[in-house]
Amino acid sequence: MFNRDRWQEIFQTIRKNKLRTLLSGFTVALGIFIFIVLFGFGNGLKNSFKQFFLDDATNTLWVYPGLTSKPYRGFKANRRIEFENNDLEDIRNNFEFFLEDITPRISRRSIVKYKGESDNYSTRAVAPAHQYMEKTIMMKGRFIHQDDLSNKTKIVVIGRLVAEDLFKDEDPIGKYIEVGSIAFKVVGVFQDQSGDREERLIYMPYTTRQLLEKNNDKIDYFIVSFRPEMGYTSTLAFERQLRLFLKNKKDIDPRDNNGIRIRNVADQIRQNQQFASVLQIIVAFVGIGTLIAGIIGISNIMVFVVKERTKELGVRKALGATPKNVIAMVLQESIFITTLSGVFGMICGIFLLRNIGDRLAQFFIIDPYIESVTAMIATVLLIIFGAIAGYIPAKRAASIKPIVALRDE
Repeated sequence: MFNRDRWQEIFQTIRKNKLRTLLSGFTVALGIFIFIVLFGFGNGLKNSFKQFFLDDATNTLWVYPGLTSKPYRGFKANRRIEFENNDLEDIRNNFEFFLEDITPRISRRSIVKYKGESDNYSTRAVAPAHQYMEKTIMMKGRFIHQDDLSNKTKIVVIGRLVAEDLFKDEDPIGKYIEVGSIAFKVVGVFQDQSGDREERLIYMPYTTRQLLEKNNDKIDYFIVSFRPEMGYTSTLAFERQLRLFLKNKKDIDPRDNNGIRIRNVADQIRQNQQFASVLQIIVAFVGIGTLIAGIIGISNIMVFVVKERTKELGVRKALGATPKNVIAMVLQESIFITTLSGVFGMICGIFLLRNIGDRLAQFFIIDPYIESVTAMIATVLLIIFGAIAGYIPAKRAASIKPIVALRDE
């Protein structure tokens, strides 16, 4: 392997056959480059999946009221179901084993003003648990506290973009804004991984919103978080029991699927994870297919190369070269070109992935990447198969008698 004369012969052969060497190297480099880019794009799709589906807590049930589709207990069909504060307390009391926390949501739109600035924003009236369920990140100040609910305090927590719109470079903490015609004190500024839409929201205590709306106790819908250690089967059991409990309390036919709607995030995440697994399998097959195509390309070129050099190999054997020496020379040249080209293709692929970032976000590919170990393994495999691709035709050529090889045209 470290024979100086042999290396000189290899470099002389490469210089004499630049086009052939270029084609061989290009096939190898392109194969590993395409594999790395495709594998990276697959991981970029998984990143996109995580951003879209895992930006909120995964151990939650989202419970929505609907319209009944069947008459029941003297009530007609098409009755609109409403949730109230006592529903939250009843759930706390009856599902203590499953329940971690609960928060209502009351959504409204309002004109919000500060000095000369104003805009139309969505407001959400919630409880303190909402911060965990939405994975809200506090940048300044604090979120809603339990005391705010008890005292029906007129405070708000505003999104990052709301702060930029209304306050510009001014610190909003402690300042008062008008929501509708009511003054609210800003106690916090938040950001959200879901992006701009979530960061244009304004949070306030749900009891304060109810106070402003003639002191009612109505809520739009609510979110229940269950214990994270619960298994998938337990979450489905909790969902069924909660649905039956609410149907019984609201006088809804147990067979009516429209009166109460529950979105089980755990079930949705399970389905999305299955989709992600299928996606990864598809990416793996495409990557393996690319490597196989590269290996076939190398094999074809090496067959052509050895065929082209048949007469040269015959001369070497006539001058005393053994079949082992012939095979070693061809194999060493093959490994050298494959290694050099494979590493070059790997570096180019990794460089491309690291510089894409979110430029392909419109195609749902975000921050594509490939782990260094995976890239190295793929490159080593291609080099090994490149060596095999060079060995098989070289062994065949080395077994030809010198007189036959010298007659080859």
